[in-house]
Amino acid sequence: MIQAVLFDLDGTLADTARDLGGALNRLLQQHHLPPKTMAAIREVASRGAAALIELGTGITSDNKDYGYWREAFLAEYDRHLAEETVLFDGINEVIHALQQQCIQWGIVTNKPRRFTDRLVPELGFVHAPAVVVSGDTTDEAKPSVKPMLHACQSMHVKPEQCVYVGDALRDIQAGKNAGMKTILANWGYIGKTECIDAWGADHLAARPQDILSLISM
Repeated sequence: MIQAVLFDLDGTLADTARDLGGALNRLLQQHHLPPKTMAAIREVASRGAAALIELGTGITSDNKDYGYWREAFLAEYDRHLAEETVLFDGINEVIHALQQQCIQWGIVTNKPRRFTDRLVPELGFVHAPAVVVSGDTTDEAKPSVKPMLHACQSMHVKPEQCVYVGDALRDIQAGKNAGMKTILANWGYIGKTECIDAWGADHLAARPQDILSLISM
């Protein structure tokens, strides 16, 4: 029986792309580079700073200049963390329904704690999460199973009693490898060329409300 539902943050619980994209485009403007469209930004937003920097500049994580661009991007994002970020429609409805069924819920994200700890209280969740695991809470981030197992231990549940909901391949990999059922959040930041059928999620949710019926299957 399912006792807990864990969620990714960016692109699953919260639409953070406008603030992430705003940080990228301000940084590009400072360096006299052309801005990126929100459509392009949304396709890579779940993959974090590295993907956004590569989108905007072509610079990859093995480039000697990557460290500068990453720190500059994170500093710009830090200054405008929650200006346009909102929960996706239906998320609070799902969280309230889970609470009514005595099912715990929590967050496992690769977002650094310096951002997660400030952002989560600003999002207006109808009930507070039982656990929040950031990208640097453990010594490895998703797709490692370490953040997933840390969340389970914190909630005193077994992985097989959990469902993980996310919108990226590494979310599905982390959940499955930890022994959880997985749900792919199809409303999230999924690129048009992504072959999601190959990811191996147990279920596909078109909207947050679908989670409630899927976890009872």
